[in-house]
Amino acid sequence: MFQKTISELAKGLRAGEFSSVELAQSFLARIQAHDPQLNSVVTVTAEAALAAAGAADERLSNGDAVLLTGIPYLHKDIFCTEGVRTACGSRMLDSFEAPYDATVTLKLKEAGAVMLGKTNMDEFAMGSSNETSFYGPVKNPWDLERVPGGSSGGSAAAVAARLAPLATGTDTGGSIRQPAALCGITGIKPTYGRVSRYGMIAFASSLDQGGAFAASAADAALLLEAMCGFDERDSTSLDRPVEAYSERLDDGIDGLRIGLPKEYFGEGLDPGVAAAIDTAVGEFEKLGAVVRDISLPNSSLAVPAYYVVAPAECSSNLSRMDGVRFGYRCEDPRDLEDLYMRSRGEGFGAEVKRRIMVGTYALSAGYYDAYYLKAQQVRRLIREDFAQAFAEVDIILGPTTPTTAFKLGEKADDPVTMYLSDIYTIAVNLAGLPGMSIPAGFAGGLPVGLHLVGDYFAESRLLNVAHRYQQATDWHTRVPAAFGA
Repeated sequence: MFQKTISELAKGLRAGEFSSVELAQSFLARIQAHDPQLNSVVTVTAEAALAAAGAADERLSNGDAVLLTGIPYLHKDIFCTEGVRTACGSRMLDSFEAPYDATVTLKLKEAGAVMLGKTNMDEFAMGSSNETSFYGPVKNPWDLERVPGGSSGGSAAAVAARLAPLATGTDTGGSIRQPAALCGITGIKPTYGRVSRYGMIAFASSLDQGGAFAASAADAALLLEAMCGFDERDSTSLDRPVEAYSERLDDGIDGLRIGLPKEYFGEGLDPGVAAAIDTAVGEFEKLGAVVRDISLPNSSLAVPAYYVVAPAECSSNLSRMDGVRFGYRCEDPRDLEDLYMRSRGEGFGAEVKRRIMVGTYALSAGYYDAYYLKAQQVRRLIREDFAQAFAEVDIILGPTTPTTAFKLGEKADDPVTMYLSDIYTIAVNLAGLPGMSIPAGFAGGLPVGLHLVGDYFAESRLLNVAHRYQQATDWHTRVPAAFGA
């Protein structure tokens, strides 16, 4: 059953070919058998999953099924889940059981989806390789000596190995799209504000956005549709009707204007990745798309701007982790200052500490104007670049990452090189635009991701373009050999 699409699974459930309980048991068995190799799932909620599956079977038998009734999924461990540990990949929250559900969690319950467990992630979503997790690194299913990408690497690896047909993720600077690319699956980040951040533990509030992982664009459309929607509890949530993303998948793309930014095809791009993207561009031309060169002149400033804005916001958001109200607390503090210092010093990992320090410095008196304010001005220029580009084209296309998956530990001691893994994705978050990565071939036996970027609220168009490409290719159907049975 792990090879079936969501539509096929839903059809089988409604036809009585198998029950939701049997489906959940099948994927729970795959997690038990295969995840020890990957370390992609940190909490398995088998008992609750089977109970939810039983309730889904009742809804199915009563004809009360909705969008994802009975469909299993894995949840990134950054979304609060009532009564279930929500650790955010950290020692700081290792013992934290959320007292409420995130809005995304509630929406997926309402859609009838069955949560199998919580996925591993970089600590507080800070990382591009899933090596900063308190629970150890996640392995890439295509090569267990390589990273799956981050911070949503656990979700991406699990879907790539077909331990679940769907998984949630979050994307602050590429944390859905980069691991989707490195693991050879589909991942989409919608327009900022499209998915509620209520109950999603904050890293950088003006950049964080929830999104979806699946094997295909058609499957991702169903999950994203269930996740989106206005939430009055989130002040950044957009009051806009949710589109039926799956209804436009088969629209034609004849005459679609695709822009290729010249800045994304220069120095630093691996030749094998470039060749796969060139082939993909040819496929789009066969489908009737019109391809033209464009420029995003300020794209080279995206990484430095991001690594001022994101750490500044993280230093503010993580100030609540102080050892007083919840989370890790040091033993036998001498006084309040010692409680703060040792709780945070022992509870946070090296990468989180690095970003807190950078962010605190950038916000400090005397440096705010020189760094944070300047970064926000650059952010506006980047947004204007995209606005000018979308006056000429409908979709922007390029590589998701400059290379395929790198080896575990290869960049761990070089933060700047690690940060450049997200060089093509970060600008999308700074501008608040929707973006997605889809499989587009292999280079050296490892998956290559194709990056699609749309204008605000163009999720339907992105999914449609991705789906039409996937109808003409079969990269999204490939499963790593070790997990194909």
